[in-house]
Amino acid sequence: MAEEKKYKAVTYEKGEEAKTAVLMEETRVFEPPKELVEQSNVWQWMQKKGFTDEREMRKWTVDHLEEFWGEMANEYADWDVPFKTVLDWQPPYAKWFPDGKISMTYNCLDRHVKTWRRNKVAYIAVGEPVDDVRLFTFWDLYREVNKLANGLKSLGVEKGDRVSIYLPMIPELSIAMMACAKIGAVHSVVFSGFSAKAYGDRVKDGESVVSITCDGFWRRGKTVPLKAQADEGIADAPSVRNQIIYRRTGQDIPWNEGKDIWWHDLIKDQSRECESLPMDPEDRLYILYTSGTTGKPKGIEHAVGGYCVGPPQTLSWVFDLKEDDVWWCAADVGWVTGHSYIVYAPLQLGMTGIMYEGSPDFPDMGRWWKIIEDYGVTVLYTSPTAIRMHMRAGEEWAEKYNLSSLRLLGTVGEPINPEAWIWYRKNIGADKLQIMDTWWQTETGTFAISPLPITPLKPGSATLPLPGFGVEVLDEKGEPVPLGGGGNIVQTKPWPAMLRAFWKDPERYMSTYWEYYWDTHPGYYLAGDKARKDKDGYFWVQGRIDDVLNVAGHRIGNSEVESACVSYPEVAEAACIGKPDEVKGEVIIAFCALKAGVEETEDLKKAIRTHVGEDLGKIAMPSEIHFVADVPKTRSGKIMRRIIKSKAMGKDVGETSTLSNPEAVDAIPTIV
Repeated sequence: MAEEKKYKAVTYEKGEEAKTAVLMEETRVFEPPKELVEQSNVWQWMQKKGFTDEREMRKWTVDHLEEFWGEMANEYADWDVPFKTVLDWQPPYAKWFPDGKISMTYNCLDRHVKTWRRNKVAYIAVGEPVDDVRLFTFWDLYREVNKLANGLKSLGVEKGDRVSIYLPMIPELSIAMMACAKIGAVHSVVFSGFSAKAYGDRVKDGESVVSITCDGFWRRGKTVPLKAQADEGIADAPSVRNQIIYRRTGQDIPWNEGKDIWWHDLIKDQSRECESLPMDPEDRLYILYTSGTTGKPKGIEHAVGGYCVGPPQTLSWVFDLKEDDVWWCAADVGWVTGHSYIVYAPLQLGMTGIMYEGSPDFPDMGRWWKIIEDYGVTVLYTSPTAIRMHMRAGEEWAEKYNLSSLRLLGTVGEPINPEAWIWYRKNIGADKLQIMDTWWQTETGTFAISPLPITPLKPGSATLPLPGFGVEVLDEKGEPVPLGGGGNIVQTKPWPAMLRAFWKDPERYMSTYWEYYWDTHPGYYLAGDKARKDKDGYFWVQGRIDDVLNVAGHRIGNSEVESACVSYPEVAEAACIGKPDEVKGEVIIAFCALKAGVEETEDLKKAIRTHVGEDLGKIAMPSEIHFVADVPKTRSGKIMRRIIKSKAMGKDVGETSTLSNPEAVDAIPTIV
């Protein structure tokens, strides 16, 4: 039996030196089932290597970094020219497998069509319209990728050219990415929910020569005019020579003669064969821009070689995928989660995956659970925000469907509060499935801290650094925090799928990630997130460094206060910000979305405040609580505290097209 949850109240004196406050202690532990452990991919590798202890194994892989990643590179990828050198590390620049040659698209498709997987389903593409389902085998993808790759070459696209992709969650998005990778073009995918301006900014910054979009797509029963938005975005982008348009909805669209070309017209006479170009491992695979809610978007560059190794290895070990699994990463390819774990890693592993175009709550809150039942999904990977959305709707929706095909669950995008973790396990995981709670970033390219199927779990903890990842929590002076303490997440070793640069901005690359600890630890990567390590060395991610609340000289993780709010039975979701205060520096303001049918009263506000104080201590009690219908968040599930704070402080909120629910911004009250 798992232990009950306990909280530790901490009292602080004024004038104490600023430090990261550790307020919440979770003591429940969920041991992995013996059958899961013994059949897991990682356990099989451990047995082969002679390891019987998980901690010993994780440490060995970091101590023998090049040996480990060299073995993984040969196990998970096929090389056109075998590498001899695993790593050339000149901080802050890494070159992985630099003397080899490799192709991403060959590893995703070409090698599979030479085997029995040729006719295996790669994507079950579920559109928003309930009867819109398409199946793509690996052979189907191979042919479509080759035709589009040849089409791109016919437009003059060459190795190193940038191609911007502005498409919804349809298989053509994956096809476009792999067509670029096949010929050595660098793709820049922009989330289809972004505004025309956001798309245009990224196209112009990347100096893309081709734009790929569609006429429109469905969103909550309506069509979104994506082609018109793309036109507006690239109207003043001189680098764009052509725009390829996929016909998705059949709606009328504006047409630019001489520039626009229909996807189907471009590929109709193209050959179904196209050789995959062997690439230098450090050649760029893609640029992915951050959302840009805090200034100029950052173009994160990722390289081919490391990306052919890190994503498939981590997916195989963390989610233990087997040949007959049906994998569903319920994210959007517009974010790094989709790049790594909807497109590249699953296809490299030869997996069958779900790609879903629509919203989780349309036409009703049962849509996800019906998809799991209909297609026998075995592994589900989603965000805490989505889980809380389903919590709010009630467990009766999941109860209507047969979810017995599921064997493993996962979360991504933000720290998950223990109550949501328990709800997920109980109502979706039949109170028995393990949950892989992953921490990683656009910059890391892969999971970096995560359980394995062999790892005992604590609700809300991402557990331990993955094999081959050196991760530590340091204080402001660069010293490791004692167990039980909090500080900054730092990666102490390079890793294959790591970012290589900021597009056209080397100074920002250095200053953002490497300068902070350079004097004491040159080559230590500052992740930008805070965490604490408990007595067992488990990591508890507390959120962004710049999101941390500074109350009376103490840094308190927003996520801890939000988690305490949500642990109150009537609260479905919460977002916390700091409001400037002359005495304390900041006071905590909580915005709470209540569960359906709960009445908003002043007594309820008092009860929530009292509950947080009892859970975390008086230092963490919100000074104000405001009830809202929803909290602003991105499609990837991140609560946008910066936008909330700007709106609450009466300031300009900036770009909101990244949000899944921009209407939630208007409901945030001004509190100054």
